[in-house]
Amino acid sequence: MRAEYIEVGGTRSFVLEDGDGPPVLCLHTAGQNGVQWRDAQSELAALGYRVVVPDLPGHGRSEPAAGGPVRDLGVYAAWCEELIDRLGMERPYVAGCSIGGAITLQLAVRCGDRLAGAVAMAAHGGTDSPGLSVRGLERELVDASAPSRTDRTYFGTLAVVGSRVPAERAELIARMHRREDPEISTSDLIGWTTHDVRDRLDTVACPTHLVVGADDLWLDPAEVRRTADRIPGARYTLLEGIGHYPMEELEGFAGTLDGWLRELAGQRDAVTR
Repeated sequence: MRAEYIEVGGTRSFVLEDGDGPPVLCLHTAGQNGVQWRDAQSELAALGYRVVVPDLPGHGRSEPAAGGPVRDLGVYAAWCEELIDRLGMERPYVAGCSIGGAITLQLAVRCGDRLAGAVAMAAHGGTDSPGLSVRGLERELVDASAPSRTDRTYFGTLAVVGSRVPAERAELIARMHRREDPEISTSDLIGWTTHDVRDRLDTVACPTHLVVGADDLWLDPAEVRRTADRIPGARYTLLEGIGHYPMEELEGFAGTLDGWLRELAGQRDAVTR
């Protein structure tokens, strides 16, 4: 495993790499960091991939974004494009969850012809998340209006972990998540709430797979399915008993993702023959 700081988008950014082979860029969720991929990363590398796991600007061990907390997921997508170039990742796969999944869709729209494939988990093309509004999220940026934010993150995470996940594992996921910076995570959620690429989904030029957990309270699986239907040749998977964080909840996730990536590779090869 290789760890380094790279200047990307004007930000000193932390990136972990593991393995050699087809590159896979793995993107984390709102307010979190690359530690969410800690179980899958080495296992994916052992399966023959070059796994790249960054901390987005302002997250984890990366320094803050040059313009402050990011409210536009397109900014993160541009940052990812620059990271791909800086690391010489030729035709990478991209796999992301929640805002990472939305950023994955942004990349598929922006530069799909440069990607081997995209796996967007817990995301769809335009966000209509229940209970989220830009106005409400902006109020949470005022400290006095959002007491016990870490507890809210903890209990909110427990609420969207799937029923298949053992209680001990769900507790670990929730306790790891509560370490987020509330200013960063709230800004991420503003980006999530305003993200919308629905009018460009038919232009996606890479094999794409959308994944959603049946127990994800933040998403309507039917909306994710509609997004998949609007992307040429896209696949759709509903994970029973799984919630909002498949890469943390699903036992043996690396093997599952490997299967999805192999399917995308087969789909790409069929098109290019």
